[in-house]
Amino acid sequence: MSTYDKIAWLPLCGGLTGLGLVLSYLAMRRRGLGTGLRWAAWSLLPMAAYLTGSIEMFWQMGVAVGDFAKGFVFSPKVWAGIALAGLAAVLFVVSGPMRRRGVGSGQDKQAAESGAARTLAADPAAAGRGQLATRQAGTGPAPNPAKAPAKGRKAQNTDDDDDLADVADILRRHGIT
Repeated sequence: MSTYDKIAWLPLCGGLTGLGLVLSYLAMRRRGLGTGLRWAAWSLLPMAAYLTGSIEMFWQMGVAVGDFAKGFVFSPKVWAGIALAGLAAVLFVVSGPMRRRGVGSGQDKQAAESGAARTLAADPAAAGRGQLATRQAGTGPAPNPAKAPAKGRKAQNTDDDDDLADVADILRRHGIT
């Protein structure tokens, strides 16, 4: 006969449910109806587990976890597996930033080639002077693309200029610049 069969589950689960309901009533009086109802819900679970037969399932799960832990602690094979799992976790963590930066991939070579292409596009005569080879080797910085010219005041709406001119004029008259 197993240990599970030696335990009187009905009185145990009934007692836990009864004690929980008394405590939930006290919690309701002190902290409010919401807290009392939540404690009552937790209190009903032991009796529900007994009536559905879940207690035996939980017992078997506990025995299985205990047997696993017992074999786990004294087994060098298991500890080797844990070491490998830890190494795998470290490699995953280290590889994340390396992938974002592109370290060790073909992206470094592609970046150098695209820098050379930008140099050639900015100054086609650079290829004849040998400057392209130095930029391709990565010794020189890649040139910045040309910026679009800033729009002058003529490109803006004239209604906005009139309003701003009026405001600036009023501020000037009051000595605010």
